[in-house]
Amino acid sequence: MQTTLPDDIRKTEAGRHAESVLKACVHCGFCLATCPTYKLTGNELDSPRGRIYQIKNVLEGVEPSTRTQLHLDRCLTCRNCETTCPSGVQYASLLDIGRAELERSVERPWREKLLRWSLATFVAEPRLMTPAMRAGQWLRPLLPASLKSHVPPRVAPGERPLARHSRRVITLGGCVQSGAMPNINAATSRVLDKIGVSVVESGAARCCGAVRYHLNRQADGLDDMRRTIDAWWPLIEDGAEAIVMTASGCGASVREYGHLLADDNAYAAKAARVSELCVDLAEFLGGEDLSPLNTDAPKPRVAFHPPCTLQHGQKKPDIVEPILSTLGYTLTPIRDKHLCCGSAGTYSVLQPEFSEHFKQEKIDALEAGNPEVIASANIGCLMQIQSGSETPVKHWIELLDH
Repeated sequence: MQTTLPDDIRKTEAGRHAESVLKACVHCGFCLATCPTYKLTGNELDSPRGRIYQIKNVLEGVEPSTRTQLHLDRCLTCRNCETTCPSGVQYASLLDIGRAELERSVERPWREKLLRWSLATFVAEPRLMTPAMRAGQWLRPLLPASLKSHVPPRVAPGERPLARHSRRVITLGGCVQSGAMPNINAATSRVLDKIGVSVVESGAARCCGAVRYHLNRQADGLDDMRRTIDAWWPLIEDGAEAIVMTASGCGASVREYGHLLADDNAYAAKAARVSELCVDLAEFLGGEDLSPLNTDAPKPRVAFHPPCTLQHGQKKPDIVEPILSTLGYTLTPIRDKHLCCGSAGTYSVLQPEFSEHFKQEKIDALEAGNPEVIASANIGCLMQIQSGSETPVKHWIELLDH
């Protein structure tokens, strides 16, 4: 793709990166076939190729409009298009640049600004989010349906084993997951304890930075990333062998720390080390002896939904299913496994109509094989699917926590 970006943009790091991404696109249109929003609307402006053209126009000086912003807002950032693209176009990073540019130049209505400010303030701050989530769980029977769908039922996390093994790994304790579903990290600590690995967390850890960064508050998101690195660094220096991510969305973000903080002299080396140590929970367990987890207990039929952040963000498809199969679980067939469930971080709040459509499509596909349990690997997907399915929905690690 030919570009004519003005010098004041081309000389910035974001401009240089945007230009390289734009030039990689060959207009082939393969991405249209796997884009959920294009599949829904049939409008190429709601496709990756269409959004790339819109971002190119904005960066080249064409006056953006609220319509341009709408088409970019509608993107789930599922990155399915990146998996499909034969040219390796880094669409998601270009989208972040385009959205940030529109955020500076197109004024949002005050209701939108308030909603985005609330999400950036509360969801990314565990000291606010966790008490609010706990209160919501207590009051859940009284909540209207629009709120109830964002508040999962309370599940007691159970006891966590003491850190007693020489092998230690870090998990993220400051994520919204710790407030909404603390049972996930607790189950992880018990499962890893059985195979001789202890889980440690830092009480100072907060959000990984993904929430604010993808709400076009990149500077705030980068600050969250720096704080997370600071919280983890003493544990890394103390010999933790890996940072094991139990939420694939956070994992996709942490894997990019090295790239996103590459120009920060104070954090570049630490960020690169953190990204190097980051592994998905299934990736970690896939290299371990899992025989201590074998039991004779009946195993339910499982429909496993691989999150977009695992499939397309981390490029780690099909790493959970072999673990479940090895341990005796029967996996039900699922059509269109590559498509997003519609959660997509804060998307379910910001684009509720589109999100609801994608959610129902995904639930229909998951339930078609009559599973006894639906499992996934990301807090957003779990909450999204749980809000619309009568089938029990769990993080897959909970199935191994006998």
